[in-house]
Amino acid sequence: MNDINALLQTALEETKSLKEGETFLVKDLFKGYLWNRVNRGERLLLGSLFLSYVSMHDCHIRVGLKGASGQQLYVKTV
Repeated sequence: MNDINALLQTALEETKSLKEGETFLVKDLFKGYLWNRVNRGERLLLGSLFLSYVSMHDCHIRVGLKGASGQQLYVKTV
């Protein structure tokens, strides 16, 4: 089992590499094989924690619309 807090910190660190205006999903913040190693329940929890974190902190990420598959989109801001 992955440490969900470590996954959240990894995702937040990776957002620093994004350019202003880039739209992304939480899964885009991980290499494909790393994301695939996280079980579905942890992915859902990570998505909820990430949404909560960026909504409550000024981390230059705006919550966007949901994509066609129902996944939450985010936009990097200045």
